[in-house]
Amino acid sequence: MSSHLSPAVARAAHVRLSGVHLSFGGRPVLTGVDLVAAAGDRVAVVGENGRGKTTLLRVLAGDLPADRGDVHRAGSVGVADQQIPLGATDTVGALIDLELAAVRDALARLADAADALAAGRPGADDAYAAALADAEALDAWDADRRVEVSLAALNAVADRTRPLGTLSVGQRHRVRLACLLGAGHPVLLLDEPTNHLDATGLDHLTERLRAHPGVVVLVSHDRALLADVATSVLDLDPSSDGRPRVYGGGYAGYVEGRRAERARWEALHADQVAERQRLADDLSAARNRLRDNWRPDKGHGKHTRATRAPALVRAVHRRQEELAAHVVAVPPPPTRFAMPELPKHAGATLLRADGVTVAGRLARPVGLVLDSGDRLVVTGPNGAGKSTLLAVLAGGLEPATGTVTRARSARIGWLGQESDPPGPRTAVETYDARRARSGLPAPGLGELGLLDRYDLHRPVAELSVGARRRLDLALVLAERPHVLLLDEPTNHLSAALVDELTAALGSTPAAVVIATHDRQLLRDTGSWPRLAL
Repeated sequence: MSSHLSPAVARAAHVRLSGVHLSFGGRPVLTGVDLVAAAGDRVAVVGENGRGKTTLLRVLAGDLPADRGDVHRAGSVGVADQQIPLGATDTVGALIDLELAAVRDALARLADAADALAAGRPGADDAYAAALADAEALDAWDADRRVEVSLAALNAVADRTRPLGTLSVGQRHRVRLACLLGAGHPVLLLDEPTNHLDATGLDHLTERLRAHPGVVVLVSHDRALLADVATSVLDLDPSSDGRPRVYGGGYAGYVEGRRAERARWEALHADQVAERQRLADDLSAARNRLRDNWRPDKGHGKHTRATRAPALVRAVHRRQEELAAHVVAVPPPPTRFAMPELPKHAGATLLRADGVTVAGRLARPVGLVLDSGDRLVVTGPNGAGKSTLLAVLAGGLEPATGTVTRARSARIGWLGQESDPPGPRTAVETYDARRARSGLPAPGLGELGLLDRYDLHRPVAELSVGARRRLDLALVLAERPHVLLLDEPTNHLSAALVDELTAALGSTPAAVVIATHDRQLLRDTGSWPRLAL
């Protein structure tokens, strides 16, 4: 699909951040963010939950002032955030008009200028030329048609009289996204735009973003979209110097660059810790020499001890000063995900399903057999019964027809899409209780690399959605299952953790079943057997 922006407008589009800092309630959210994006750049913003991705978009849009630093924009800005700006009684047409306000204004000014020109008013020629240039820059006459095309491609409601309150959350967001794709803004700021899109909608969004000649800044956990669209990546996760990083070369360049940055960080930290240990050892040795030399060897007099003592005291002081002056300036890097060793259960079928159905939820009879080390990906559209099948296999739901047979000694680990209601315990207390209940040796929660130090000791109810999802995964692994049943395991997880988890699932001796819509996960598990529902 060709661009609808004029070449001049597209070339002029840019955004620039320089040294942007922002805190909420004394807690730093954005720390020294630098970013330059010009026409044709599509910048993906990545990072864990709570790192300030949505906040950064608000700063770029001009909705939130930075505490310090410079923010510059050129070109009108279209924003797709998580909030719909109209109420339940407003209509689809009102939302379209709001998102096309710049287009409507340009056409109105052109009509006024045409009337002034026809009336022969002074200066009307220049006013008409300027208004015409603005309308042409946005290709304003074709904007409504472009919106209609995107409404159809995104499977969004096109009836402009429909009240927004009668639409689902997903339908409202699809209408808004269609408006933004058709409005002609040189700068697009998109926050999780793939939410609520099916395969056709994802293809349309990808095509439109790749064809956009202006600037796109995109926050998304969808690794497939990032791989298909991004020309560079801004990573807000912690780094060795505490500042965000920008990686060129698209998503693949980010993955490789982040890996190299992480290796450098770990090496620098290890070198500084080793140097501090060397200085501490030198100080300990100097103190030992000072103590031992107050007891001279046989045959030596007191004058020998008295002569050597001041030099030894000076050596101890010098080493104390060296140790005090040495600072481990590079913070410890965040731990990587460390998959615990799951057990192999050879010589027996772990799980077997024959002719399983569930009334209203899993219509087609399903059969499967799982042995240790087996892999399976369950696919299908929403409502096909993927989650239902995993619940039946785990024993959380009884089938209407068919049977499920589990090996008596086989442990089944099931990660559902929803978290259990949180209790009063902290994350580490919850994990330790699960580990104790299983009675099996398992690594501590901190050793898994799933939660940072701060979240380990927070009440579960206070954790972010992403941190809760990480804890849910840890609780499943704590029981060291022979079979892992994972329902949309990439939901709410960062791209980096998903990559680490995917690699670990490919090598574990346990049997693994994944139900997912995640396009990148489907690509990464392309060699696994498929069960299409």
